[in-house]
Amino acid sequence: MTDRTERDETPDPSEGLRPTWSRSSRRLPRKVVQPLQAFLQTEISSAILLLAATAVAPIWANAPFSESYQRFWGTELTIRIGTRALTHDLQGWVSDGLMTVFFLLVGLEIKRELLTGELRDRRRAAMPALAALGGMLVPAAIYLAFTAGTDATEGFGIAMPTDIVFALAVLTLARNAPAGLKALLLTLAIVDDLGSIVVVAFVDSSDVDGLALAIALGIFVAFAVLWRIGVRAVVVYVVLALASWVALDAGGVAPTLAGVVIAFLTPAAAFQRPRHVSAEAHRVADLTLDEPDPPDADAAQWLDLARMSREAVSPLARAEALLLPWSSYLVVPLFALANAGVRLSGHAVAEAASSRLGLGILTSRIVGKPLGIALAVLVALRLGLGTLPEGVRRGHVVAVGAIAGIPFTVSLFVAELALPARLVEPAKVAIMLAAAAAGLVGFLLLRRSASGPVPEPVPSQVS
Repeated sequence: MTDRTERDETPDPSEGLRPTWSRSSRRLPRKVVQPLQAFLQTEISSAILLLAATAVAPIWANAPFSESYQRFWGTELTIRIGTRALTHDLQGWVSDGLMTVFFLLVGLEIKRELLTGELRDRRRAAMPALAALGGMLVPAAIYLAFTAGTDATEGFGIAMPTDIVFALAVLTLARNAPAGLKALLLTLAIVDDLGSIVVVAFVDSSDVDGLALAIALGIFVAFAVLWRIGVRAVVVYVVLALASWVALDAGGVAPTLAGVVIAFLTPAAAFQRPRHVSAEAHRVADLTLDEPDPPDADAAQWLDLARMSREAVSPLARAEALLLPWSSYLVVPLFALANAGVRLSGHAVAEAASSRLGLGILTSRIVGKPLGIALAVLVALRLGLGTLPEGVRRGHVVAVGAIAGIPFTVSLFVAELALPARLVEPAKVAIMLAAAAAGLVGFLLLRRSASGPVPEPVPSQVS
C-alpha cells in the first residue's frame, strides 16, 4: 500500500510541459489536426495518397481539358546562375530532381538494413536476398524473351523492382499475415531496390561527359572527407549534394544517382555518445535556474545542450526521419501525378495488353515475379542456404511473390529513362495494369493462405 501511495505521489516528468498547438486540447487541433496526424502515422496512409494521385493523373489526362495536363507538366523552368542555366520541364524536375530525395531515402534505408537491420545477419538475410535475386532475374529474363529484337529490350529494369508502398498496403489490407512475412517482404523489397538502383545508374548513361563525372567524383570525395574530419554544418552538405546532382546531370548519368551515393556516404554513427549527453544534461540542469530572470538568461547552455542532443542521433537516422514524410507525402505522389497521366483509349489499352512490350511487362510482373521468388526460396530451402521467418509458410511465399510483382514508382522511372519516347505511353499503361492485377492476385492469395491450416514449421537445414 505504501509503495502504491509513493508511486501515486511521484511527480510526472511531463507535467508543466506546454503542448504545441497541434497537440493542444483546442477544438480545431482535437477535431481535425490530431485525427489527421494519427492517420498519417498509419502504414496505409502514404499508399492511399499515392493511389489518389495515380487515379487523378489519368482522369486529368483523359478529361475534356486534357491538354492542360500536358501543358502544365511540359512548362519549362530554368535556374540560371550567371551564364550557366539548367532547364527542365516540370515533369523533368519532378522525375530527375525531387526523385533524388526518394532515392536518397532508399539508399539510407539500405545502408541502415546492412548495418543494423535484417541484412546485417547473413543467415537471416540469406533467404530474402536470394528471393529478391530470383525475383529480379526471372522477370527480367521473361521480359527480354518477349522483347528480344525490339527497341524495348533496354527497359528490362521495369520488370525488376518492388513498389514497397503499394506492397505494404496490400499486406496491411489482407490482415492476419504473420509478422515474419512483413520482414521478408521489406528485406526483399530493399534488395530489389538496390538492384534497381544499379539499373537506373547505367540505363541512361549515353553521351557521358568524363570531366563532369570526374567533378562529381571529387565532390563525393569531399563529402566523405568532411564527414570524416567532423564538419557538422548541414548547409555545407546540402550545397555539395546539389553540386553533385548538377555534375551528374551534366555528365550524362541519371542525376538521381547522387541521392544513392550520398546516402551511402552518410555516417551511421552518432557524433556524441548518449551517456556523455546525459551527463551534460544533468550538469546544465544543475547550473541553470528553473525560473531565470530574464527568461533567456541561460539560453546559451540550453542551446548547446540541444545541439549535443541532436548529435546523439546519427546523421543517417536524422536524415531518414526528416526525409520520410516528404518522400511519402509529397515526392512520390507528385511523381505519380506527373507520370501516370496516360491516355486510356481502347487502342492504348489493347496495345499495352497485346504488344510484345506490354506482354513482356504484364507476364514478367504477374507471372515472373512470384515464380522467381518461389523458385529461389525452394532452392534455398533444399540446399540449406536459409530458412523462412517464423510463422511463414510456403503458401505465404507465393502470395508475397505476387505482391512483390506490383510495379509503380521505380518501374515508371526506368520506363522514362530507358525506352524510346513512342514506347513510354504503352509501357506506363502496362505498368498500371500489372500493378492492379498483381495487387489483386496477391491480396486473394494472402487471404487464402491466412485461412488455411498451419503446417509444421520447416526445419532449418543450416548447420
